[in-house]
Amino acid sequence: MSKYAVLVVDMLEEFVRGRLRAENAERIIPCIKRLVEFARSRGIPVVYAVDQHYQGIDFETKLWGPHAIKGSTEAKIVPELSPTEKDFIVNKRRYDAFVFTDLDMLLRELEVDTIIITGIHTHICVQQTALGAFYRGYKVVVPVECVAAASDEWHKVGLEYMREFAGAEVISLETLLKRLDIELRSTVSEIV
Repeated sequence: MSKYAVLVVDMLEEFVRGRLRAENAERIIPCIKRLVEFARSRGIPVVYAVDQHYQGIDFETKLWGPHAIKGSTEAKIVPELSPTEKDFIVNKRRYDAFVFTDLDMLLRELEVDTIIITGIHTHICVQQTALGAFYRGYKVVVPVECVAAASDEWHKVGLEYMREFAGAEVISLETLLKRLDIELRSTVSEIV
């Protein structure tokens, strides 16, 4: 039986409505919200991995220009996906949410073995985080309606890359929710 966590990557004002927004960012918000609410109702941990850069000195800001600067409006999680007090927030400064953060330690403390990755950008931070998860021995699930990229082409490239090189299961949200519901119900029946 798998132990899941939902990871929400960079659903920030900068990437949803700002200068570096993903083409379909607005469209994935309701899907992620549905998944996150389902997870919370079933006791599945929800973790937000969010860019929080320092002005002028960050490696990524030199490449992309200033973005998601710590403390700025652009670095805030979109209100539709606001974390609750039971959710976890991991600040990151690289594409891969595992690099120089305590994400791996947090997931191990939560006894997670399977990460459901959502967010932006499919071909950058989501993809690199999927690889980081794979390198650390986690199973990766990517609900296709819960990720977006700078373009449809980059979205497809990112999904295929994760499938081929991180062993990610790329799945529809509907199929994932049905499977989780069945798995979690069978766990409850085993306990009773």
